[in-house]
Amino acid sequence: MTTTADATSTVRERYARFARDEAPGRSEVYREWAAGVAGDPGMQRLLARIAPARRQPPLVFAVTRLLGAPEAGYASWSAWTRAHADAVVAECDRRSVQTNEPLRCAALLPALALVPGPIALLEVGASAGLCLYPDRYGYRYRRADGDEVVLEPADGPSPVTLTSELRGDRMPPLALPEIVWRAGIDLEPLDPRDPDTERWLTGLVWPGETGRAERVRRALRIAASDPPLLVAGDGAEKIAEVAALAPPDATLVVTTPGVLALMPWPARHATIAAARAAGRWVTIDAPALHEGWTSPVDVAEWPGGFAVALDGDVVAAADPLGGWLEWRAEDAATPR
Repeated sequence: MTTTADATSTVRERYARFARDEAPGRSEVYREWAAGVAGDPGMQRLLARIAPARRQPPLVFAVTRLLGAPEAGYASWSAWTRAHADAVVAECDRRSVQTNEPLRCAALLPALALVPGPIALLEVGASAGLCLYPDRYGYRYRRADGDEVVLEPADGPSPVTLTSELRGDRMPPLALPEIVWRAGIDLEPLDPRDPDTERWLTGLVWPGETGRAERVRRALRIAASDPPLLVAGDGAEKIAEVAALAPPDATLVVTTPGVLALMPWPARHATIAAARAAGRWVTIDAPALHEGWTSPVDVAEWPGGFAVALDGDVVAAADPLGGWLEWRAEDAATPR
């Protein structure tokens, strides 16, 4: 791919923003690498050879680590990347960010608890399907005062425990859903039984994020023991087709946690329309990401985090990966 001044400028701005706004507090390694790229014209030209949709920092950094780059300072990382430039460009062009974080289920669960079961669960952007098992995980919802709500599957404690902070003065509905069918749609679905899937998904965990890689490994074992139906294709085009396979006596719920941000504006709204036409719709999105809310979300008054919604009705604010939850629906119960 021929690089241009505009492409290198875009790389510089994107990596500077990542170093300033996204990596701090999550990964010092990634912050240093991104800041280094932002100040290195040669590396900007190298990364500009990657297709625009495949050159975002989390993808590039994960690919270099997958191929053997050291998790060291910027000088070591950049020297390795320059020495393996062709392999990095080729691998980035065939990969995509498929952050399959099971902890998102801690944010999805209260919205799912509002849906009468049994539930047929269909996720758009499912990756390996790890967010299709909210009924198979254990949960610890903790308040700052030490109060804790514990949930476990009926057949015994789960090997995957999802811990999330409860904020605010309202108690969300917390109950494990009855899921009788699960399916996912993804442009490039990953087989949870394939060892390469584990290598890639754990490689997408940022250095310094304690516990995430092991959580993904354990969730993969659950998915591999009972694989969901995974269909390759565009969500907006495939939702109706896959939904038609669900048991007719179950309530179909389409979830879109984290995937709409990866779509162009028209595709986001086409996916939302298809989800709502197929059944109930649960999502976790930045408030300004789309116009699928039933009532406008005042971003200026939003408490931070993403919005969790059921059928477009915002019911909670949450960390985008499920690390905390603040219930905001008016009919929520008061804390126990």
